[in-house]
Amino acid sequence: MSRLVGSAVFPFMAIYFTSHINAYVAGVLVLIQVVVQFLTGLYGGYLADIIGRKRLMVTGEILKVAAFTGMLIANSPMLQSPWTTFAMLLIIGAASGLVNPAAEAMLIDVSTKETRAFMYAINYWAVNMSLMLGLIVGGWFFEAFLFELLAILILMSLVTLWMTAVLIKETYQANEGQITQGYGIKPLLKSYQTVMTDWPFLAFTIGGIAILAIEFQRNNYIAVRLEQEIIPRTIDLFHIFPFQLDGIRLLSLLTVANTLMIIFLTASVTKWIRGKNERSIMYIGFILFGIGYAFLAFSNNIPAMFVAVFVLSIGELMYVPTRQSILAEIVDDTRRGSYMAFNGLVFQLGKMLGALGLIVGNIVGGIWMAAGYLVLVVIGILFSGMAIKNRAENRKNIGEMVAAKK
Repeated sequence: MSRLVGSAVFPFMAIYFTSHINAYVAGVLVLIQVVVQFLTGLYGGYLADIIGRKRLMVTGEILKVAAFTGMLIANSPMLQSPWTTFAMLLIIGAASGLVNPAAEAMLIDVSTKETRAFMYAINYWAVNMSLMLGLIVGGWFFEAFLFELLAILILMSLVTLWMTAVLIKETYQANEGQITQGYGIKPLLKSYQTVMTDWPFLAFTIGGIAILAIEFQRNNYIAVRLEQEIIPRTIDLFHIFPFQLDGIRLLSLLTVANTLMIIFLTASVTKWIRGKNERSIMYIGFILFGIGYAFLAFSNNIPAMFVAVFVLSIGELMYVPTRQSILAEIVDDTRRGSYMAFNGLVFQLGKMLGALGLIVGNIVGGIWMAAGYLVLVVIGILFSGMAIKNRAENRKNIGEMVAAKK
């Protein structure tokens, strides 16, 4: 609910700051907000392992309600203040940093190995559905009806706060040793030192970064290539609806097709993969995902590009829930919050590699970029495989040690 309305507002904030201040300042402000959310997320993940999940989630939701109210006032008929809006965005970013690691850790707490792949598939479906609907609403109403959208966002946030405070139960109780560590920087760094020395988890993270780097090519190298290489043409759809198709609009249609396929095929693919070997399904998903994007890196054949989107969408539906389920098995149960917060690096570093692809692509061209995507798939498979194998061996050794003591 809150993500749907949020998707109608937050993706357009760069446009908001550009129109109210300028493009350079808008870029800096959005970057600052991302950094604040990430750093708060690291601390929030640590706190989730000390004080529990629910208390942190309720605190974050209260901060969101307050910040959304501040944004509403700052964009009301009485006041127009982009700097107040930015201050409220920082609070929202900090609140999300508190809520997200705790919520992700709670998902692991309440699920089992048998139910996780299905749970993450439903979660992924909800994310894509709300994002698509939110972007459609925001695209039509953001500029003219921002005040009304923010008012709806406050109502949604109040409902979310009530659900979190009343309907959700605490799922984790820290042990005495964790609680006595304290809330300072030193125990925080010590906690993440443990995470960063966990080789199976780091290897799995590297594998995830490699795969996500492929996905971020869509809005970087592939977007620029299509804009430059697709010759604008008039498409007469069913001889009723003629429209001009260029590279940017084609990218938009491909993205919508990808989202619709995820929304409508989630149930079928989830039912098909249930009970099968998660590791094999994840690897096949990686391969299909990489092949689809590799084709988009060089082809200008429009029908074939939609086939490639279908292939990568199936791969996405196969690898996302299974990878999340395997990740839940790899993380240390006593530090789930910290692990899930650190896992946020996958998104940030994948985004950076996506931007790097724009530079490299202009030098080497589409065919070599396609080959690079397939290399990233191999890296993703190799490092993920090493992580799973190492974690299995570690647990086997621990089991043998316990048995020997008995």
